[in-house]
Amino acid sequence: MKELISVVNLRKFFPVKMGLLSSLFSSKNIYVRAVDGISFDIKRGEIFGLAGESGSGKTTTGRMLAKLIDPTSGKILFEGNDITRMTPKEFKPFRRKIQIIFQDPYESLNPRKNVLSIVSEPLRILSSVSTRELEKQVLKVLEDVELTPPQEFLYRYPHELSGGQRQRVAVARAIILKPEFIVADEPVSMLDASVRAEILNLMLDLKEKYHVSFLYITHDLALARHICDRIAIMYLGKIVEKGSVDEIINEALHPYTQALLSAVPVPDPTSKRVEVQIKGEIPSPINPPPGCRFYTRCPKYIGEICKTKEPPLIDIGKEHYVACHLYGKGQN
Repeated sequence: MKELISVVNLRKFFPVKMGLLSSLFSSKNIYVRAVDGISFDIKRGEIFGLAGESGSGKTTTGRMLAKLIDPTSGKILFEGNDITRMTPKEFKPFRRKIQIIFQDPYESLNPRKNVLSIVSEPLRILSSVSTRELEKQVLKVLEDVELTPPQEFLYRYPHELSGGQRQRVAVARAIILKPEFIVADEPVSMLDASVRAEILNLMLDLKEKYHVSFLYITHDLALARHICDRIAIMYLGKIVEKGSVDEIINEALHPYTQALLSAVPVPDPTSKRVEVQIKGEIPSPINPPPGCRFYTRCPKYIGEICKTKEPPLIDIGKEHYVACHLYGKGQN
């Protein structure tokens, strides 16, 4: 499959506002290194997962790809076009091709607007269609996201909908322009377990129907296994492992990935899965550890090289990449 999006050495640093005294006695600027030099590509028609703990930089990456925030450095190529530094006017032809589904359906929908107004807003901004045609397209997309009969939902307000229905409205708003790429930022984390599978299956159906690619952001590898084709694991602004979802789930190499998988419940009590435990919290992205950023929590720490040298992301075969000195040194 051909690449739809290519991310090259992407970085996003946020300046930290210091207090008056701190700014008087120090001229050094301080930054949160939210995303610090990551590269990956997303192919046409695939769901690419981005997983990791809170604070690893997943959402910031998604917002950069959706052009909601600008990167500090690096490139984002969409269909071969460098959209990284485009002005809003230059980017407008691409906006209808790139959409986003936010995490919280209770915050992402305007409580003062009804479903018709919410879902039709992208059409009204980016297309010139008649009122009749606009309503016709909204009814069609509500049916596609399984809000049926769609006529009953047109004039409802967000407070009249359940969490699952709200997220379906958010999905409808994202797909009404028939985009080629959607950032799905933990779209089911705020929903009940009984509703999550319905929304995930809906996304899979829409991928096939609309031939849309997704960046699926999650902290739950069990969900990622169900929906993703390939996946990258992020830790403290870096990608530490990436590959096909089967390779990552069944042949995880990085100790951090192994620890994330250890937190996923296994229904088989006789499973021989190797348990890897990590302690402590993710370090501050303002002052990340030198060398390998995971060494302060790594149960497989091998010495000074972990403290002083950053491991490169290397291909160990089958397009399975890992950034760990265990494999850079030819060890297992």
